[in-house]
Amino acid sequence: MYPLLFRTVLTRLDPEFAHHLAALVIRVAGVEPVASVVRRVTAPASDQGVDALGLHFDSPFGVAAGFDKNVTMVRGLGALGFGHVEVGTVTALAQPGNPKPRLFRLVADRAVINRMGFNNDGAVAAAAKLRRLRRARRRPVIGVNIGKSRVVAVEDATTDYVRSARLLAPLADYLVVNVSSPNTPGLRGLQVVETLRPLLTAVRDAAGSTPLLVKIAPDLDDDEVQDIARLAVDAGLAGLIATNTTIARTGLSTDAATVEAAGAGGLSGAPLKARAAEVLRLVRAAVPAEFVVISAGGVETAEDVRERLATVEHRTRGAQGLPY
Repeated sequence: MYPLLFRTVLTRLDPEFAHHLAALVIRVAGVEPVASVVRRVTAPASDQGVDALGLHFDSPFGVAAGFDKNVTMVRGLGALGFGHVEVGTVTALAQPGNPKPRLFRLVADRAVINRMGFNNDGAVAAAAKLRRLRRARRRPVIGVNIGKSRVVAVEDATTDYVRSARLLAPLADYLVVNVSSPNTPGLRGLQVVETLRPLLTAVRDAAGSTPLLVKIAPDLDDDEVQDIARLAVDAGLAGLIATNTTIARTGLSTDAATVEAAGAGGLSGAPLKARAAEVLRLVRAAVPAEFVVISAGGVETAEDVRERLATVEHRTRGAQGLPY
């Protein structure tokens, strides 16, 4: 039934509008008494729990940043059975993001191209919502993903990230530095180790006792992936998220004209699966067993989750796609 509904109804809607409709339904799912009914159907089995980052995740499967940018769906996503929700990306300054249209479906590839551009209401607004959520009786683990404000120059990025960290880290279960989105000019350049080290050190100090992770791109070469993984360990971070969306367009089934018409942006979905799994293996080989790695990208089915977990089954497991 769902594939028929998707083909006949949802694919005819503008993708961003369809996302907003889905968000309304998810928000309703988090309101009592609806939430109690939903939990009876979707609650993860008790043996699926994972302990990582000094936290308990009811499930190793969670929602990556980019879906709930403005902290509006956490309760609903928790009711639907996700072990954690990573909100954001949040920037210190509110910003509208890139001009529309900025979200495109590649149906034949089970993929999406987005160039949203960190559209969000800003760190102050996110902090207010997080304060209310922390008082909730039932909620999933909440991660907060922070990025650079677009109007801030790259050379001033550290100050901008620190501003967000000071506001949001005390309200987050874990904090993530996003330096890997392709949709903010100059951002991915911050992944260069010499630039990344002082940024991570400053944000770590601002985050205090809140576990800090860094999110990397799949488009780094293998040596760069492992260099950043080792840097994250040396800098005293709690973990790493692999990976963000890709700027690659290779191996797609969608006709080239459609892909070209979509334009620039990050590709996510099934085409990212193989590289995300490879980056997971590279990171895991470079870090200690106790270092948490969250795998994201190309996870569609329960079997995909099992495969990612099996990749590192002999190492200490952490939670997003999934923590290990």
